[in-house]
Amino acid sequence: MALAISAACAMACSGPQFNPESIADADLQQVTRVEPLSWWTGMKTPLQILVQGPEISGYEVSIEGGKGVKATGIHKADSPNYLFIDVKIEASAQPGTYYIVFSREGQAEFKYPYLIEARQEGSAERKSFTTADMIYLIMPDRFVDGDESLDAVPRNMESVDKEAFFGRHGGDIAGIRSQLDYLADLGVTAIWNTPLLEDNEPHSSYHGYACSDYYHIDRRFGSNEDYRSLVADCHAKGIKMIMDIVTNHCGAAHWWMADLPFNDWVHVWPEYTHSNCAFSAQNDPYCSDLDKTNMEGGWFDTSMPDMNLDNPFVLQYFKQWAVWWIEYAGLDGLRVDTYPYNEKYPMSEWCKSVRTEYPYINIVGEVWTCNVPQLAYWQGGNPNKDGFNSNLPCIMDFPLQAAICQGMPRDTVHWDEGMVKIYDAVANDLYYHDMSNMMIFPGNHDTDRIADVLNHSVPRQKIVMALMATLRGIPQIFYADELMGVSRDRSQGHGGLRIDFPLDWQEDPVAVEVHDYTKALFNWRKTATAVHNGNTIHFLRRDNTYAYFRYNEDEVVFVFVNNSRRNEIVPWADYAEFTAAGATRRGAGSPALVSGQNVVTGEAVDFTAPVKVSPRSALVVDFKLK
Repeated sequence: MALAISAACAMACSGPQFNPESIADADLQQVTRVEPLSWWTGMKTPLQILVQGPEISGYEVSIEGGKGVKATGIHKADSPNYLFIDVKIEASAQPGTYYIVFSREGQAEFKYPYLIEARQEGSAERKSFTTADMIYLIMPDRFVDGDESLDAVPRNMESVDKEAFFGRHGGDIAGIRSQLDYLADLGVTAIWNTPLLEDNEPHSSYHGYACSDYYHIDRRFGSNEDYRSLVADCHAKGIKMIMDIVTNHCGAAHWWMADLPFNDWVHVWPEYTHSNCAFSAQNDPYCSDLDKTNMEGGWFDTSMPDMNLDNPFVLQYFKQWAVWWIEYAGLDGLRVDTYPYNEKYPMSEWCKSVRTEYPYINIVGEVWTCNVPQLAYWQGGNPNKDGFNSNLPCIMDFPLQAAICQGMPRDTVHWDEGMVKIYDAVANDLYYHDMSNMMIFPGNHDTDRIADVLNHSVPRQKIVMALMATLRGIPQIFYADELMGVSRDRSQGHGGLRIDFPLDWQEDPVAVEVHDYTKALFNWRKTATAVHNGNTIHFLRRDNTYAYFRYNEDEVVFVFVNNSRRNEIVPWADYAEFTAAGATRRGAGSPALVSGQNVVTGEAVDFTAPVKVSPRSALVVDFKLK
């Protein structure tokens, strides 16, 4: 695949007295691109620098400017316009500017400055998102336009058209920053933005999932420095930042598509071949090679070439790319798009590599299936019969999301309908390896808006928020769902549901009602440890109600959902196995549950008296035991 050259033969310029002024800097006719853009001392991830330039493979390479940093291997690609340089940074290496020196026949011709910075103290031990967080999903282009000067940036193929369903609307990093106080007040503790990296497709580029440059924020959103400042501002307000990344595919407009480094850098077919999208092929014991090859190598879309992670240079590129953004921007977690479409063993290695650098960082993968065993297969540590371990800590709970969308809109119910759908989804938790690392959500940027699913029912929207605040897992809310956001035109699919954030929401009584309810729940949730790490016991009824307790040694949270059209009296007697003194579930000597507090209204709730729950509403009661 590649020709490796010993670095020893390329050290003509090495020596302690290197004078950078003695060699000219490279111009764009000599070095077009260098990635990663920089690096740090004290990193565990091996560094392999990609250099692009006309006929650059004809040069010898050394790294000068100080002790402890050296090229240990140089790899030519299939294209003569690339070199891949393995770099070793010793523990003794000092931060500073080093120089990649390009020589021919022992004569240095030009150099490229390369910054190696000091790593921030405690970087490797950074914490990440957990069940204690509420994640707020933002599609940046459709959120808030905070800097209109970015709406028509030169050299980008698509400018802003705020009326176009599939065009850019001008949302940007400045717009996100302008709403940080709002988000903190709402109870948000983590933000997941859909991709902010450059997507320079000629149309429908607003979603960001067809990346054209992995190391630069799209100019229409701002700059790399703007993004790093946004993360710092979030941290100052107690909000974490999760970056959405795509390893499965790039965009057709990506700069390397005009000249691939290796012939197998992306999956190339004689003619356009779409993925069969059957990621059951990844765990199917009867799967044909034909179907598996198509699943992993087929393109996701005509504008999304499929990356080949079996190529070790591609895999290394994505390993250090993820690490670079975490270190550069100070990120708190990653979300990986279309996870099972990647080659599974290289992606397992990718996850392991990122978490070797950051042992406590969380990574959530999009595994869009409602097949519970198939979903469970992808969570790291799951006891899969084929021995596969994804090393992916967190997965998205699509079965629960489907159950909410199918069960919540129902008035009349049969045997397996209504709230029983949600009961059954939770009952399947037996199959998952780690329930504390499941992202739960009623909808996201790829699904119908939950308010549309619920036929614009405000009471049911509030029930969904109560479920998100109290069920097991890590809750994620799609922007404007806390304001009863509905699609602009549901017939437009994605283009219609990805609405602009309503800055005038306080003028809408419905938006205010749902907002205030959501705010009360998620601000209470911040200290509700039984919801963060507690056990669950739930009770089945076939009358479109659902009851459950979340509990630990210090706290009990009781939830009663009445999704029916009539008043319901909470059947306290049904719960005696849990609520009575000395109940087995809570341990011998535990006191009876008598009185708690409604977390939304603050009113006392007495377990010894009848409690009426109105139609289509949820009662959430908090019992502090210590």
